[in-house]
Amino acid sequence: MTRNSSRYYWLCQLSGWGFVALVALGYNATTLEQRISGRLVGGLSIMVFTGILTTHLFREVMRRSGWLMLSVERALPKLLIGILITCIADTLIRIGLVDFFKLSVSKNKMDFTPRFLFITFDAGMVITPWTIIYYFYHYIEKSRKQQLDTLKLEALVKELELKTIKSHINPHFIFNALNSIRALVDENPVRARTAITELSNILRSSMQAEKLETVTFEKELNIVKDYLALEYIRFEERLRIEFEIDEETLDQPIPPMMLQTLVENAIKHGISKQVNGGKVKIVSGFCDDYHQLVIQNTGFLNGGLNGDGFGLASTKNRLQLLFGTRANFHIREINGDTVEAKVQIPIDASK
Repeated sequence: MTRNSSRYYWLCQLSGWGFVALVALGYNATTLEQRISGRLVGGLSIMVFTGILTTHLFREVMRRSGWLMLSVERALPKLLIGILITCIADTLIRIGLVDFFKLSVSKNKMDFTPRFLFITFDAGMVITPWTIIYYFYHYIEKSRKQQLDTLKLEALVKELELKTIKSHINPHFIFNALNSIRALVDENPVRARTAITELSNILRSSMQAEKLETVTFEKELNIVKDYLALEYIRFEERLRIEFEIDEETLDQPIPPMMLQTLVENAIKHGISKQVNGGKVKIVSGFCDDYHQLVIQNTGFLNGGLNGDGFGLASTKNRLQLLFGTRANFHIREINGDTVEAKVQIPIDASK
């Protein structure tokens, strides 16, 4: 909770219960024709104190138990039980404090049971609307945030498509690929036709990126394999490729073009800068409750994924919007001559 929201919450608590006390004071003074005395003010002060205390504790239970994230149908039974328990707790504390400080304004001493039921009903008249207001405030806020996240994601995916066309499937890459294919036309026509298909797959995938929030890892891996096959024509023996794929991860969802982005940066900023080339290794597996993707390449960390930092920023933003704050991404240099990019997507969030 931010400082502003915490301040707003306590302001609402104090003003809300203060208003209830003023209404009760006016009711006792006019309808019941009771004299405004120290006992009456003291009893109402205890009502305000116990009301704030018990509803605040009830609020903590709702927050820590995740009730605020539930749908109305699932939350309603829990809230009803919570309201009942909160009303009983409020009644017991209020009776105990009033009796301890001898602040009862009733001339006739009432038996405990009717007194308990009366005060519990009285507490329920306030705590029930308090709960409804608090729950639906957060329910509306959650819906608004989800809509905002969806709009952000759509804008980010559209931006990704434009950036992808400019920086990933760019004229320079296409020029290199076409030159490689042209060299194969006479030498190896079958391989040339295959290379044209691989290039077509990559272009089609990039153009469809704006339409999808996620794709299966298997589909993304196939595109990356096409991309690496084209790059192998250019680098030949300078490019060594290794895969370590757990087949059970193939149906896991990942953002489209994310793996492509990381692999292309591995070649662009790693392999292409090495005189003798190097190795690109792609690892996919499960680690604890995460789908873990690791891309390793020969080279050195030069401060970012690419020249303008788009790859790093887009990967982090898309992971957070799609899978929440539990998704992780970081890049580091290991063993002195290898750069490792690691993505972790929570399995339960990806379902």
